[in-house]
Amino acid sequence: MLSLYGLQNCDTVKKARNWLDGQGLAYRFHDFKKAGVPEAALARWIAETGWQRLLNRQGTTWRKLDTSAQAGVVDAATAAALMHAQPSVIRRPVLENGDEVIVGFDEQRYAALR
Repeated sequence: MLSLYGLQNCDTVKKARNWLDGQGLAYRFHDFKKAGVPEAALARWIAETGWQRLLNRQGTTWRKLDTSAQAGVVDAATAAALMHAQPSVIRRPVLENGDEVIVGFDEQRYAALR
C-alpha cells in the first residue's frame, strides 16, 4: 500500500490526495501535525532523495526562521533536526511506494504507480 505524508491543509497534499482518490489508489495518510515526523522514514527519505530536495526553502516556515537558524542547516543531520522540530519545512507531499520515494506532487510520476 502507498503511504502519503504531509499536512492535511496543504494545497499540494490536497491535490495529491484528490488525484490518488480519483485513480482509486489505496493509500495511508500520515499527517505531520497530528502524528509527527517518523524518524526512520525521514532518514530513509534523506538517503533516497537528499536533504536538499526534501527541505522546502520556498515555504513560509523557512522564510520565518531567523537567518542564523537557516544558516545552521548545512548537512543531512542539521536538516533532519530542523525537519523534526518544524515539520512544515518538509517539501510536501512525500509518497512512499515500496522503496520509491516521491517528494512533491508530480502527476507523471504518480501515474506510473498504477
